[in-house]
Amino acid sequence: MTRFEFPVTENPRPASAKAQLRRELLAARRALSPETCRTAATALAVTALELPELADARTVAAYVSVGTEPGTRALLDALRAAGKRVLLPLLLPDNDLDWAAYEGPGGLAEAAHPGKMRLLEPTGPALGPDAVTAADAVLLPGLAVDARGMRLGRGGGSYDRVLERLERAGADPALVVLLYDDEVVARVPEEPHDHPVQAVATPSGVVRFTASA
Repeated sequence: MTRFEFPVTENPRPASAKAQLRRELLAARRALSPETCRTAATALAVTALELPELADARTVAAYVSVGTEPGTRALLDALRAAGKRVLLPLLLPDNDLDWAAYEGPGGLAEAAHPGKMRLLEPTGPALGPDAVTAADAVLLPGLAVDARGMRLGRGGGSYDRVLERLERAGADPALVVLLYDDEVVARVPEEPHDHPVQAVATPSGVVRFTASA
C-alpha cells in the first residue's frame, strides 16, 4: 500500500504543503473500487465500535460519508442500535455546521448546496451549531493523521469551526478520525489552529495517540 508522507523542511509552507498532500490522497481515494470501499466500511464499523470512547459515549457527533470516503453508514446504524444518540451535520451557507439527530436511513435526504458536494443530511429539526458541545465523542472526517495525532482535513474549514466551538465551550469530547489503513502517516503539515486527535480508526484496527506523541 502507498504510504503518504510529506518531508519536513527548514522553511515549511503548511498551506501549500497541505494542498499538495490533499491532491495525492484524494487521487488515491478516487482510484478505489466500489468493492474495496464496501469491504472497508464493514470492517471500519467493527473496529470503531471497539473504541471505549464510542462504547461508553451517550452522544456521538458523526457524519455521513460521501463518495470514496471511508464509509460510515454501517457505523451510524451500529451506534444507533447500541442506544447512542447520534448527531449528524447540516452544512450551512458559510460552511459552518448545524446538527440534527440521526433517525435511521429513512431520515436522510440529499441536500442542495449550490457549488458544494452532494451530501446526505438528516431531515429532523436543526438543533443549532452548539449542539455538538454535548457530544461525548466526535467523529471527524479527514484525509490523513500523522504519528502525533495531527489531522489533515479537506480544507473547507467546517470542522476547524467545530473544534474551535468545542474549545470555547470548555467541552472535551474524544476526537476520533476515520481513515483507510494507508492514511495513517509519519507526518502531515500543520498550522497553529490545528488540533491533535485522540485516536484513529481504520478497517484493520485502531491507532491511539498521547499528548506527547
